[in-house]
Amino acid sequence: MIIFFILVLTSAILLISSIRLENSTGLVFLGSVRNVFHEISSFTRRTVFAIQELSILRREYAELAARIYRYEHIDRDTVDILQENNRLREQLQFSQSLAVRHIAAEISGRDPHFLFSAFSINKGSVAGIAPDMPVVAFYNGTQALVGKVIEAGHFESLVMPLYDLNFFVSARVAPLRYEGLVNGQGATNVPLRMQSVKTNVHEPVNAGDLVVTSGVGGIYPPDIAIGTVSHTVILGNEQTTELDIESIVDFSRLEYVFVLEVVQSEQSDD
Repeated sequence: MIIFFILVLTSAILLISSIRLENSTGLVFLGSVRNVFHEISSFTRRTVFAIQELSILRREYAELAARIYRYEHIDRDTVDILQENNRLREQLQFSQSLAVRHIAAEISGRDPHFLFSAFSINKGSVAGIAPDMPVVAFYNGTQALVGKVIEAGHFESLVMPLYDLNFFVSARVAPLRYEGLVNGQGATNVPLRMQSVKTNVHEPVNAGDLVVTSGVGGIYPPDIAIGTVSHTVILGNEQTTELDIESIVDFSRLEYVFVLEVVQSEQSDD
């Protein structure tokens, strides 16, 4: 634009000077000079406008590329949602074939020093409780795993909590479907350990991911919350990961639990 104004000013000066010339040769010369400056100024204007249009086109291209990127992610999210819906339908069909009864119980005894991890509840075989039944508690509407029954008397039962060294449960990382085996580490202040987790380097496990029961083994129904990932340890082959899991259950404040009785329901053939 500065060049353009300089050219215009120069043309004006030449035009004024041409008025003072009296011979036709000088007028022709000045007319040619004005034509040259006119072409130069026209070319300059066209160049400036072309640069402006190019800048606009670049901005529109960047916006279009960003929009296409968002659409691609929407397509991938749609595929993931469809796959998740199919898995949920399968789980729903499975859960419809199971009848789960919640037997409420209260913790009646525990070691105040936590030297022995097992604790007792005030329900036994008379209430329908038997060994290997899962024990859960509810936190903010979430059903969380507490442990399992290891002994059942008539009116009292003994429960092994999930932080016990002898406690094992098949589990999976809910967002990614990675499966592994959760094992207690012997104390409430030590995270649970999830072992033998086969992972994908393109979809890593993140801190805060929810870990739930997988339903493998037949003792624990699927999708009972166990805890959240607090730390990941990638082993040498970079495809197997060990996870530290923070239990959802606060055992220091635990008072009431539910024992799950899973019954295979009979389905009539229509």
